[in-house]
Amino acid sequence: MSHFSEAEDRRFQLILIKPSHYDDDGYVIRWWRAMIPSNSLAALYGIAVDCADREVLGPNTAVDITVIDETNTHVNFPALLAKLRRHNNFGMVALVGVQSNQYPRALDIARPFRDAGLPVAMGGFHVSGCLAMLDGHAVDLDACREMGISMFAGEAEGRLETVLRDAASGQLQPLYNFMNDLPSIEGAPVPFLPKRYVEHTLGLSASFDAGRGCPYQCSFCTIINVQGRKSRFRSADDVEKLVRLNWAHGVHKFFITDDNFARNKEWEAIFDRLIALKERDGIPLGLMIQVDTLCHRIDNFVEKAKRAGVTRVFIGLENVNPDNLAAAKKGQNKITEYRKMLLAWKGQGIMTLAGYILGFPADTPETIRRDIAIIQEELPLDIIEFFCLTPLPGSEDHQTLWKNGVEMDADLNIYDVEHVCTAHPKMSKREWEAIYREAWSLYYTPKHMKTLLCRAIATGVPIGSLVKVLVAFATMVHLEHVHPLQSGILRMKRPSERRPELPRENPFFFWPRFVWETLSKHAVLAGSIARLATAALVIARNPASRKYMDQALMPVGADGDEKLDLFTKTTGGSAAVNHMKKIARLTHPGRAF
Repeated sequence: MSHFSEAEDRRFQLILIKPSHYDDDGYVIRWWRAMIPSNSLAALYGIAVDCADREVLGPNTAVDITVIDETNTHVNFPALLAKLRRHNNFGMVALVGVQSNQYPRALDIARPFRDAGLPVAMGGFHVSGCLAMLDGHAVDLDACREMGISMFAGEAEGRLETVLRDAASGQLQPLYNFMNDLPSIEGAPVPFLPKRYVEHTLGLSASFDAGRGCPYQCSFCTIINVQGRKSRFRSADDVEKLVRLNWAHGVHKFFITDDNFARNKEWEAIFDRLIALKERDGIPLGLMIQVDTLCHRIDNFVEKAKRAGVTRVFIGLENVNPDNLAAAKKGQNKITEYRKMLLAWKGQGIMTLAGYILGFPADTPETIRRDIAIIQEELPLDIIEFFCLTPLPGSEDHQTLWKNGVEMDADLNIYDVEHVCTAHPKMSKREWEAIYREAWSLYYTPKHMKTLLCRAIATGVPIGSLVKVLVAFATMVHLEHVHPLQSGILRMKRPSERRPELPRENPFFFWPRFVWETLSKHAVLAGSIARLATAALVIARNPASRKYMDQALMPVGADGDEKLDLFTKTTGGSAAVNHMKKIARLTHPGRAF
């Protein structure tokens, strides 16, 4: 994007790159169409455009912005270096939103630019989290210093212009640390990407954060230590602005990336504005939000979410064992509320997705198998996303292990919550990895997926949308060996995109194998789509499906369902029920639980 007048004679080249990371074979994970849009990239682009419009480098200096999301776009190093040379190397490369698992790839992306003497800056959760929680040198941050990469910790609103001015004058600082001065985001430039970039994501979806920060204290979380525990919010005016900006380009589907939108104090004003845009102005909004397990207790929250256009809701369920939740400081999750909460969303015909973590201290392969069976039978969940409990740099878990000298895997590339990075008290690494892979097959059985389709018809969840999501979550781990959230349509590979420490494969062997693997995988994928679509068609045409009922869809009983396996067989379940009864007796004497 260009911002200039005829009088301008200099053009600063700002190249924003969101790195991907390497798969188990050492190749960059990249797709023709990726599943998840990058909110970090959209936020930085919006801030950069604002800087360009305000001419922060002076009235005779334009800013050209190049955007690359490596999960769906090839990083063409020769072309980028040539573009910078055409402008006398007047510009900089910014590695945006770098997570710990993307840090090794980010360094590899930075290397050719640094070798050419170009300024490179890196920001994101890895740098910010490590500087917030560790000593400033841990977890390979010195690699940035040795390469001369400028590190940016914190958020860029109101700060990017300083970095741009320093880069333009050849005075880029080694560190910009704003972790103790997190900005207000109300009235700040809104996240936005032009449609030509959004088109590289599935479903033409964009993203934005309506708020940042979280008051909870989950020990495995990095958000509370990077974005802070004090919540900050965009206004309803801000949200309307970004919706209209995207709608002008034909984009109307959004992933609201707030870690917990239900705790956004502006949630109702934002929902009311979105309802008006949808019902009054005819913008066909489709939203996915993330919430906690107590959101259904907020008056009108679930109902207004439906009217605002929410079609999918992600819930940080994490586990069904209260003892595990307590160990992770996830005390806000009450398993006694799980069914009430999920049925509230089902009552609005909204698809439910839940994160579920494997590897808490009390977990064993046997308890995990037991718990998955309980979830299938008793919880009205559509989609489960399994994760390995991972000591992410920037989290309290990682800080505790680091301070105590506990061994953790040195390869940051595998800190992607789908690999095992440290020891477990009850499972070997092999057992833990095996049960993680098995969990997907245990939940996404042909039988259970048909049950999910029956529940969808009975509760008004769009069955076509559910089929699409089921296909990805039932197949990607086994076909592509990546988490479904890292997946997409048509995997793209190049021999040149392998980790530098691994041998480069001969193209005469690489390309025939890649073509054969692609055809084989898509044949399996086509078969899965055909079977699920056929099952969905049969179920949808059966009039009896609308009256389908099973234990998961049954209304919560007067006894709080205390006899269900969810409470009698999980670790700490009975104690949770007894605690809830005690609270009920103290707060509402004479009322049954």
